Amino acid sequence: MQDCPCGSGLAYSACCEPIIKGKKPAATAEALMRSRFTAYAVGAIDHLGASLQSADRKQFDAASAKEWAESAQWKGLEVVGTEHGGVDDEDGIVEFKARYTVNDQEQEHHERASFTREQGKWVFVEGRVIGRDPYRREEPKVGRNDPCSCGSGKKFKKCCGRG
Repeated sequence: MQDCPCGSGLAYSACCEPIIKGKKPAATAEALMRSRFTAYAVGAIDHLGASLQSADRKQFDAASAKEWAESAQWKGLEVVGTEHGGVDDEDGIVEFKARYTVNDQEQEHHERASFTREQGKWVFVEGRVIGRDPYRREEPKVGRNDPCSCGSGKKFKKCCGRG
């Protein structure tokens, strides 16, 4: 019995595999989200495209998704919480943290993902990353070959940019 990568405690064959292989639909938004995480872990890229809302399927870049999935070692999934998304709901939100390693660097992706039903099946709509906003430079970046901002008349790399 191989445990499912999604961390449910169930065997892969009884958890995400039937959803990924299209043998049964995800019963809840959380089940679909777990199957999408597992698809990255097992390289089931077709499932990632098929589980998108129909408006986004044509834009899905399977090659990039495959490259991303193969570049990481998928360590685990924590479902932080859900809002709606049950068997009788039409929409739902799943907040989760996905842990993985890329280039020997531990990473964590924290997201609130939105799901809806299309023709009775759960599909992924969009995700909003939770965490600190990336640093945004207010002033323009000084290039190595630009004049130094100190006013010396030298190139930045030969003046204040030496390091």
